[in-house]
Amino acid sequence: MSDNNVFIIIAFILYLALMMGIGIYNYRRTHNMADYILGSRRLGAWVISMSAEASDMSGWMLMGLPGYAYIAGLNAGWIALGLCIGTWANWQFVATRLRRYTEMADNSLTLPDFLQNRFHDKSNLLRIITAVFILIFFIIYTSSSFVAGGKLFETVFGLPYLWALLLGASVVVFYTSVGGFLAVVWTDFIQGLMMFGAIFLVPTMAAFALGGISETQAAINAISPTFFEPLTKPDGSAMTLVELASLLGWGLGYFGQPHILVRFMAIHSAGAIRNAMRIAMIWVVISLAAAVLVGMVGRPFLSGSLTGAESETVFLVMTNKLFSPFFAGIVLSAVLAAIMSTVSSQLLVASSAFAQDIYHTMMRKDAGENELVWVGRVSTFLISAIAIVLAMNPDSFILDIVAYAWAGFGAAFGPAILASLFWRRTTRNGVLAGIIVGGLTVLIWKQLALFGLYEIIPGFFLSCLAIYIVSKLDREPSPEITATFDAVNGSDA
Repeated sequence: MSDNNVFIIIAFILYLALMMGIGIYNYRRTHNMADYILGSRRLGAWVISMSAEASDMSGWMLMGLPGYAYIAGLNAGWIALGLCIGTWANWQFVATRLRRYTEMADNSLTLPDFLQNRFHDKSNLLRIITAVFILIFFIIYTSSSFVAGGKLFETVFGLPYLWALLLGASVVVFYTSVGGFLAVVWTDFIQGLMMFGAIFLVPTMAAFALGGISETQAAINAISPTFFEPLTKPDGSAMTLVELASLLGWGLGYFGQPHILVRFMAIHSAGAIRNAMRIAMIWVVISLAAAVLVGMVGRPFLSGSLTGAESETVFLVMTNKLFSPFFAGIVLSAVLAAIMSTVSSQLLVASSAFAQDIYHTMMRKDAGENELVWVGRVSTFLISAIAIVLAMNPDSFILDIVAYAWAGFGAAFGPAILASLFWRRTTRNGVLAGIIVGGLTVLIWKQLALFGLYEIIPGFFLSCLAIYIVSKLDREPSPEITATFDAVNGSDA
């Protein structure tokens, strides 16, 4: 083992020890499902905003998006723009209303819990269908994070991909299962700060190493003159309207991401959301712009030496070349932080869906709080095992896997959440139809790859249409349901 790797390992161990220590500390603070799933709704604006964005962006912000920008240049900026708009809209229109509504709807702890309580669904059908789709798409999403972790350890330490994959997965599974939501959000807070610093520092240092901003721009132009043309694809052809819509369409996904929505539910009061939104938007705009710059600056800095799936290691390779071993280890820990922040959130929501919405609802209705917490912890291991199997291929593109899961959540749950929060006439059957149509459309469209259109767009549109048609054909919601809706609407005024 080289001396460089020793210093990087020391930095990694210090970081991992801190994360696992937070998990152990919060184990003592987790007493029931309200603690395990939402931290008993007692978290502040800074923690929630950083946790929401860190869990949102994941390793794909430090690996997937820079890798795409390394190939496509400023064309990758359309994804960043769509995500910025989607982030703002989610905080602006959904966060406050969802925080109030979930508390008024029998203190709902999970997304399936909220939908069941929102529509007084005694059949449990809406809750179970929602939980099933959460498990399907989170297993896919979690596998993308495990792929990122595997590539990180493989690139930095030269480990075989399988061992690298298992090493990255083991730590995050530990602190998620032990510490629950409190461990996840506090580690997210630290990880969000690390991600922000790293993604800003690497392209800045690389540009200085190339001689400055103008010299870097000239070097990029010398390699690829179309890199600064946002409407030009890597092959030099012009983007079509379908391709542009597909990139911007990423923004639609925000309204249906359970691991982000649960942060809105956990903040200590709806009044704190405005401040949290300001913090989140500053973080998102700067971080996504810097992620695109990493790929663009990396092209001349690395002389275009990365090809295929290797392009997604551009941040890792640049870090190793720019910094001393120990400091490189600290910066690379931010990549691990990005991966861990998202996969921990995904595992927590997925395990909560199984424990609270499937096990408690269908198998053990009289299960106690302590039993449900332990079922959540065990299911974390089982879900992780399935995700690891899906992540076995080292040639997988992180961004492609994320796009699939992102579309699934956005199309299945986005319209359902928006309709539940803002349309008084929405019915249980309408939302059920929207979830099924949106989720199945993504699954089918992805396999058929029709028209080259990103599957979230037809999925989102058809889900909205299904909710509207079925709700209008259905009988009107009961007075009890509309009374709660009106109470939430009145509290928003």
